[in-house]
Amino acid sequence: MTVVAGYLAGKVGLSGLHLAVRTARTLRTSLTVATIVPKPWLTPSRARIDAEYEQWADHLAADSAKEAQQHLDKVADGIEIDYCHRAHRSVAGGLIEVVEEVDAELLVLGSLPSGGRGQGQVVIGSTADWLLHSSPVPVVISTRGYRGHTGKLSRVTCAYSAIPDAVDVVRRCFQSAKRFGVPARVISFAVRGRTMYPPEVGLDAEDSILDAWASQARENLENLKTDGVVGEDVVLQVVTGDDWQDALAAADWEDGEILALGTSPRGEIHRVFLGSRSAKIIRHSPVPVLVLPS
Repeated sequence: MTVVAGYLAGKVGLSGLHLAVRTARTLRTSLTVATIVPKPWLTPSRARIDAEYEQWADHLAADSAKEAQQHLDKVADGIEIDYCHRAHRSVAGGLIEVVEEVDAELLVLGSLPSGGRGQGQVVIGSTADWLLHSSPVPVVISTRGYRGHTGKLSRVTCAYSAIPDAVDVVRRCFQSAKRFGVPARVISFAVRGRTMYPPEVGLDAEDSILDAWASQARENLENLKTDGVVGEDVVLQVVTGDDWQDALAAADWEDGEILALGTSPRGEIHRVFLGSRSAKIIRHSPVPVLVLPS
């Protein structure tokens, strides 16, 4: 088993490498840094342009490995690191090939360095979005500017929608926490939203309904203990906010914590399926996000 981290020079920052080091150290395993270079759609020929293209791709892979190694030599003491590259028509497809070839346990990605959001939030590009829907293994995405390569992960928080169908998500989150060797907690997020109710209803009514929802969520959370899904010492919380950013920011995060999400399985397809709620949680999370395939 190993942890795979995708890295491409000039395209992503170092946040994913920092998270990959911390994850590999927590799991007591090795790290594989994978660079996926573009592969021509047309069948390669012996023409000069093909040779020049291959040379460019080789240089890109070598530069990426060199850049990653220069940084990891400073922060990844004690971790065995391999570097590899693949030519593929899509970055996501190439990363999945590497994951399967090396029998990876996790795939780690860095947030995009751009996106108009402040440091500390998750910014997903098209590659990460595709992988969240297609990866056969859990995907961990760093926040922008993530650091913290020293030490290990400290806790896994499971985002729970507080409905019966999501109980399996809690079980899978706790299995991940056990694998990491860290404690876990469960949080349900209650968000008012901009258009929760018509203006004529009034804020008092909105608050009343939101409080009622939160009360029901707390009851459902307690059922996790009653039904033996989690232990008596597990922290259960309901966090409310006017929007997703407020709710996520109010959750009292620890250094080294990650937020875990998952979905219920659909048939025999073992992949990640994300709804709009999960996407909003990911986008506003102030800590790295672990997305578990069903």
